[in-house]
Amino acid sequence: MVEIPADAPAVCPVCEKPYESVTVHTDGVMVALNDNERYRRVCFDPERHDGDPGLYFYHHTHEQADLERADATP
Repeated sequence: MVEIPADAPAVCPVCEKPYESVTVHTDGVMVALNDNERYRRVCFDPERHDGDPGLYFYHHTHEQADLERADATP
């Protein structure tokens, strides 16, 4: 089952960067690691959801992922 959690944090708890969307998965998950036109990175954070184990997916766009490079540039 895939849900959009109401209690999602303002920034990704894994990389502490902005994200476009977040979903929680409580069943089996498959991730295709192909080039994606919309998202450059997805961070995964294990989290309980309604008392059950879940996995939060934080979807970062190319622009949001590029912010990391801008932050690392002196």
